[in-house]
This record gives sequence, C-alpha cells and structure tokens, in this order.
Amino acid sequence: MIWLVLSIFVDFVFVQLFKVGQRRGLHSPTVVTMNYLIVAVSIFLYLIVTDQFTLSYPMVLTGLVTGVAFISAMLTITHSFEIAPAGAVFTANRMSVAVPVAMGVWVWNEPIDVEQIAGISLAFLALAMMTSGIDGSKHTSGPRALGLFLAILFLQGLSHTCLRSVHYNGLDDAFLQVLMITGATAGTIGCTAITILRRRPRADELKLGGFIGLYNALALCVIMTALSKLPGTLFFPVVGCSVVLLDNLTAHFFWRERLNRIAAAGVAVAALAIVLVV
Repeated sequence: MIWLVLSIFVDFVFVQLFKVGQRRGLHSPTVVTMNYLIVAVSIFLYLIVTDQFTLSYPMVLTGLVTGVAFISAMLTITHSFEIAPAGAVFTANRMSVAVPVAMGVWVWNEPIDVEQIAGISLAFLALAMMTSGIDGSKHTSGPRALGLFLAILFLQGLSHTCLRSVHYNGLDDAFLQVLMITGATAGTIGCTAITILRRRPRADELKLGGFIGLYNALALCVIMTALSKLPGTLFFPVVGCSVVLLDNLTAHFFWRERLNRIAAAGVAVAALAIVLVV
C-alpha cells in the first residue's frame, strides 16, 4: 500500500508544478514538451551509466504508442483550457480513469467486487462534483464541445491504459526503457507542434519544463512500480480521487480559492469512495 500512497503524493505534486506554470502565464505546450524531453534524456543517461541500456521490439512499440497518447492528451487538454470551461476540462480529464478501469476488468480480468464497484461509482460522482466549481473565461458549446471533452476522456484514458499495459506486456523489469521511448516520442511530437506554431520558447518555460521533467522521471518510476503491484481497479480510482481531493483542499486553504457547496460535498464523497475501493 505504500506505493499507492507514494503515487498519490507524486501525482499531486506534479499537478501543483504545472499549476505554477499556468499561474505565471507560461506556454503550457512548451513546458509539457520540455518535460518529456528531460524525462527521456535523464533516463537514457541513467541506463547508460548503469550499463542497462537495452531495447527490444515490445519496449519500443509500447513506448511509441504511449508517447503518442501522452502528448496527444496533453496538447488537447492545454488547448481546451483556452476555449472551454475549465471545470468541464478537469472533469473530462479525471473521468478518463474509467477507461483503464474498464480495460482492467474486461480485458485483463482484474479483480473487482460489489463494494469496489460502489466505490468506483462514487469516485466518478466525486470527481464530477469536485470539479464543478472550476470555470473558465472562454466557452465553446454544442457538438464541438462534446467532441472536445470526449477526445480528452479518450486520449487521457488511453494514456493511463498504455501505462497499465506495461505490466501485462511483461515489461515490468523494462519500464525505464519504455518511459525513455515514451518521453522521446512525446517530446519530438511536441517540438514539431511548437515549430509549426512558430512559437519561440522562453527561458523560464524551458527551466520550469526541465525541472518538472526531472521530477516526472522519478514520479513515473513510482507510478510504474505501483502499477506492477496493484490492480488498476484499485489504483486509478483511488489516485484520481485522492489527487483531486488534495488539490481542492490545497486550493481552498493555500491558494484561498473558495469551494462551492457541490465541490465541498464532492470532497466528502471522494473520501467515502476511497474507503470503499481500498
């Protein structure tokens, strides 16, 4: 259970680091891209120094698919914040845990009982409630909005599922190699997108992205270790709920952002959901 607790902590800190960039008005795609490049470089150097650099077709294929999923999800999410209500974006992002949970049950036969089903259902309700108070200044509606939110849910869910597939592909002992390919793939695509947009990265964006990348390399190692030991039906609902719960409490007590009644009730529902799932 210690790996579950550590995963909650590292994911929560990761979210807060990106919030720092948003509050400073930094270009999120640049920060995200730099983050992935540093993940790839740092892991590559570690594998070289420790004489563990080996690659195989399953490692490369899993890393490529995961990298495409990662950067596609992150670019879609960062773009969505510019044109859609933040609450809806956050909700779609966190509800994406439904994808790896469903895959775990239907494809990989992961264990689940009635109590956990009730807890997971409450977790989804809590996620929707806790993100209900977040709003944005720009709005899109109709089929475009629905398509955007479904894309976030699917792409982020696919990212989670790709990480989960490492265990079922028998690559637990090679997750560093998979993460290296993932970072290199996501970073390369991100650089291409920034080049197409003709945006010149700023020094502060590169610095923050580099710092987050070093942190993310360690955080992903913690998460991959947890996924090698825990079923996704436990990991994803508990981590997703816990991170949003902690984020709401931090926003309320540290950033002085007021929670509305629905979001506050969602915190209580999330706590109950975690107890049921665990």
